[in-house]
Amino acid sequence: MSPKTLAEAVARIQSGGGLQDVALAEFVDTFDLAPSSEARYMTIEQEPALTGDKKLDALVGAMAEYLAKQRKLGRVPHWVCDRARYLDQPWFTVANPTDAMREFLSFSSPAEFASRNIFTEERPLRRARGLRSSES
Repeated sequence: MSPKTLAEAVARIQSGGGLQDVALAEFVDTFDLAPSSEARYMTIEQEPALTGDKKLDALVGAMAEYLAKQRKLGRVPHWVCDRARYLDQPWFTVANPTDAMREFLSFSSPAEFASRNIFTEERPLRRARGLRSSES
């Protein structure tokens, strides 16, 4: 069952009940399928517990801020500004990046990620979508 909130996705990861990538991707699907802006905001409003995994804690903050701004929700949850949601050292999300890839990611990463020292692709939370049965 997909997590209903980002906090629930993080709790699932912490409990060992799901792989990080899967739980976060399922959350993004839940967020995108919410019927209104208010319903979307409610999926990110509750602060996820800090996990002690600095990368995950920062990633979760970046995700919530990015989704709120990209989907024009009109507000960003207060908890995303917590100092624990930022990394001290750069993290390039591509495995073994070359110098050229590091430079590319440094320039292409959205501000919500780069400000936290997370360097990723230009549209980090995009999800593949198939045709809905009513569209076939």
